[in-house]
Amino acid sequence: MKMPTDAIREEIFKCGEITFARFMELALYCPETGYYEAKKDNVGRAGDFITSVSTGALFGQLLAFQFAEWLGELGKQNEKLQIVEAGAHDGKLAADILGWLRKFRPELFSEIEYCIIEPSETRRRWQKETLVAFGNKICWVTQISELGNRQSAVIFSNELLDAMPVHRLGWNRETKQWFEWGVTLVGDKFVWSRMSANVPSAILDLPSSLLAVLPDGYTIETSPAAEQWWRAAAGVLAHGKLLAVDYGFTAEEQISPGRQHGTVRAYHRHHVSDDLLANAGEQDLTAHVNFSAIQKAGEAAGLRTENFCTQPQFLTRILAAAMKQNVFREWNATQTRQFQTLTHPEHLGRAFRVLVQSR
Repeated sequence: MKMPTDAIREEIFKCGEITFARFMELALYCPETGYYEAKKDNVGRAGDFITSVSTGALFGQLLAFQFAEWLGELGKQNEKLQIVEAGAHDGKLAADILGWLRKFRPELFSEIEYCIIEPSETRRRWQKETLVAFGNKICWVTQISELGNRQSAVIFSNELLDAMPVHRLGWNRETKQWFEWGVTLVGDKFVWSRMSANVPSAILDLPSSLLAVLPDGYTIETSPAAEQWWRAAAGVLAHGKLLAVDYGFTAEEQISPGRQHGTVRAYHRHHVSDDLLANAGEQDLTAHVNFSAIQKAGEAAGLRTENFCTQPQFLTRILAAAMKQNVFREWNATQTRQFQTLTHPEHLGRAFRVLVQSR
């Protein structure tokens, strides 16, 4: 069977070296053998990492309540309503959202269409297995452009942007220039190389006083793929919300003495590694999202930023609003534990941010 390492080696043999963004793309999304293609059970306590979804159903239920509030406002305009999820993995979050809506908002449930954006045939199969109980309530598209450009919808992603390929840019202290970290082969081993860089204007705008003190090889990431996806999502939204929940920071937080080697990390069996080139296809690769860049991309496409906050702030506000409406009145100890895991700074509340934009 062909492995992601085979595809990576083939490209390096042809080109001499490839960008880390291309290495990451092949390692994670190589058809049939990439990390997200071959591993259905890589999430949860028995997998490589824990997500908000794997803690239990509460995360999806809270999102469902918030989506119902937003869609209720859109419904007053007598328009067809959609919930659009990108990066649905095995469909568990969709099942949690739809299950809550069917039980507690049956009228809205009967009106909406749930659409999943999924380019992978393998993951579509996983999702259909998980969501079989919801029948024709769900539709699939392979790319966001297939939605058209007149959607009244809530379009959202959870831990999608941080898994999009990133370019790693390093600082050459001697020449006072940025270079790009590439990947090449020495024998049979993947190793780092230095390539010429196409540096985004935002990085060029860094003050000279800061550049003067950056150590040699200081590394930051940029993700044109994430920005492009956000612009595309904004482009199909006629009315509604665009939401991302992800690891990330602002542009001001991007340069930090504690992140000399950037934010890309590898995850395998709940262990974090800085060896990004090892075990291609066998470990997750993820990078913090530059939310300032994503926010600017949405605003340039005509969206208005409604909220940028931490996951604990976002979920706490939802829960408070739900309690005022006497929702979740059968609150139990299991939900308390899940909420603590989702919001406590020593758990999932530490690094997750939420961006909400609207049109």
